[in-house]
Amino acid sequence: MSKDHQVRAKKHLGQHFLTDESIAEKISDSLSYKGYDHVLEIGPGMGVLTKYLLKKDIVTHVIEIDTESVEYLKNNYLNLADRIIEKDFLKYDLKEVFEEKPFAIIGNFPYNISSQILFKTLEMRDQIPEFSGMFQKEVALRICSKEGSKVYGILSVLTQAFYDASYLFTVPPSVFNPPPKVDSGVLLLKRKENYTLPCDEKLFFRVVKTGFQQRRKTLRNSLKSFDISENLKSNPIFDQRPEQLSVEQFITLTQLLENDN
Repeated sequence: MSKDHQVRAKKHLGQHFLTDESIAEKISDSLSYKGYDHVLEIGPGMGVLTKYLLKKDIVTHVIEIDTESVEYLKNNYLNLADRIIEKDFLKYDLKEVFEEKPFAIIGNFPYNISSQILFKTLEMRDQIPEFSGMFQKEVALRICSKEGSKVYGILSVLTQAFYDASYLFTVPPSVFNPPPKVDSGVLLLKRKENYTLPCDEKLFFRVVKTGFQQRRKTLRNSLKSFDISENLKSNPIFDQRPEQLSVEQFITLTQLLENDN
């Protein structure tokens, strides 16, 4: 492959290559680069964001499943060559590269796996103090939304239990090749100082997911599978629908269920 060869965007990989340098630079500037020495870019494509990361005082790694992109990056970013991970982010054990070290995540994520990328980040939150990425706009807004919003849901609660989420800016389809059919949105996650929950975390995840599966019902009805005692059912929290509860109230609800005899 020649150095100036352009990588062909592949539909099955959900590739939409960002072509606007100023937006790439803006995304690279969204992280603080404090408290860690490594950053991992997911799906670098032809490196439009990567080139700005390489200017930072940080060790940049990229993970890319597309062999054509990998070859392009090796030819055009020689100082990156030994830090290109040719793997599927969702299936790869990142401890093979980072061991127990902290690292940030950044990227223009394929829409079809963006939520799964976020869930894997939540699983690895002990090592990921910061996260900045481009999602489909409506997904980015959902992640950052607060209780009472129609788009507030599972992603919002689980993310905000551990991270402060900020919606940064909207990106139009015209700055991608090929252009997607929807707007994109860039968000920033900063891990909370205290990111361990004062309740059983597995139960918390289950309560949130079960509650939102029937979001129009009150929690008294949507959480029937939890075999709640009659005494606890009389608590006014069960009169509410899941979208009305803040993250803190979901934690309280989990504690109530934990202690229900």
